[in-house]
Amino acid sequence: MLIQPSRRDLLRYAGAGAAAGLLPSGALAASDPWARARDIARTVRAPTIPGRVFDVTNFGAKGDGRTLNTAAIAQAIDACNRMGGGRVLVPAGRFLTGAVHLKSNVELHLAKGATLAFSTNPAHYPIVFTRWEGIELMNYSPFIYAYKQKNIGLTGQGTIDGQSDAQHWWSWKGPWRGTIDHGWREGMPDQRKSRAVLFQMAEDAVPVEKRVFGHGHYLRPSFVQPYLCDNVLIEGIRVRRSPFWNIHPVLCRNVTMRGVNIEGHGPNNDGVDPESVDHMLIEDCEFDTGDDCIAVNSGRNADGRRLATPAQNILVRNCHMREGHGGVVVGSQISGGARWVFAENCRMDSPDLWYAIRFKNNALRGGLLENFYYRDINVGRVSRAAITCDFNYEEGEKGSFKPQLRNVVIERLRAENAVRVLDSQGLPGAPVEGITLRDCDFRGVTQPSIVRHTLGLEFQNVRVNGRPVDRLETA
Repeated sequence: MLIQPSRRDLLRYAGAGAAAGLLPSGALAASDPWARARDIARTVRAPTIPGRVFDVTNFGAKGDGRTLNTAAIAQAIDACNRMGGGRVLVPAGRFLTGAVHLKSNVELHLAKGATLAFSTNPAHYPIVFTRWEGIELMNYSPFIYAYKQKNIGLTGQGTIDGQSDAQHWWSWKGPWRGTIDHGWREGMPDQRKSRAVLFQMAEDAVPVEKRVFGHGHYLRPSFVQPYLCDNVLIEGIRVRRSPFWNIHPVLCRNVTMRGVNIEGHGPNNDGVDPESVDHMLIEDCEFDTGDDCIAVNSGRNADGRRLATPAQNILVRNCHMREGHGGVVVGSQISGGARWVFAENCRMDSPDLWYAIRFKNNALRGGLLENFYYRDINVGRVSRAAITCDFNYEEGEKGSFKPQLRNVVIERLRAENAVRVLDSQGLPGAPVEGITLRDCDFRGVTQPSIVRHTLGLEFQNVRVNGRPVDRLETA
């Protein structure tokens, strides 16, 4: 019997903003939009976990780096859940494991000096209901997974190590032009065939229970994925060598991600992908990734439109982005829409960081993207542009679903080496609408901006290479 979101689940999550007591969009648009950000910070609260402690070594786990501890960790989580909840403690040591499935009222805590090292054997990850690049399917379990649970945590000063590299997981990507060698060579198996089959299944409305992948299909699992969960805390941990997306909450409410350090330059190593999430706080985190640092998503193409649940009410603050394709990104799996995303007091700097602020969409995705507010963003160096709005991403104009992006307000963005201020490219009949830059300073600009099919571009106290401008030099 397939476990998947019911229509009741989806309606419940889509309406979470009103249930949380947030002001309606119209009222906020007429007053201070940052009042909504303050409401998000006030509303999102870490789960309350009972004080009981369940040490995994008391269930037979050994931190010798060789013993497979999957069963012992599962027993500790089960016992903790049966007793009403508490902390499952991983003490100092290197604990090898397969998939870890969290349950309600359980906090998995990694002590200082603890490493949870995940097996490189795909057989240690059972087939579960999940989402892959915005599409529902049955596939390898994410390394740390929870489905329809409440009050869960992943915390501590320890490390989760996916052990992915050129020999394990990464080569399944196939051709890739990253900054490191991911191991794939011509003639090796990869994800391309199965990816195309999965995408076509979604377009053909094949029931999810028949979209069964796993062995022989080379679709890499996410690292951490709570799915349809309430009250999630991810705090303090170090995340290394993910096979695919690092932190991937899907259809969750009330998610806190705080003080997490993510490093991994493999293919599709996004830092965090809040997908169809409502109410999420991301703060004091560091990202050094092989893809976008933060990428807000809401489902791909037909599947995203079927579930029709936007990502909304997301606040990013006090984060540091180093290498990555984009710092704060919306898209491209964005067919369910996105709204009310805020970012403030963030630092971004790397010659391998493509863009500071990025929007990705196209006419196959569609989706309404609106109300994005960013302020006090300090950018050292980006290699392509400070800001990009791209409706030509991947498939470009192919498709009949109108992408929409409107009401983007960026205040006090300061870039030392921006190369290009703006690359905004809508589509004929589907323009980007309403970008306001206020009190911004762009230096090191050597290339003209690209502005096509873009309406309502406003500049208020903007300087480029030290000179005030009221419009951009464009190519």
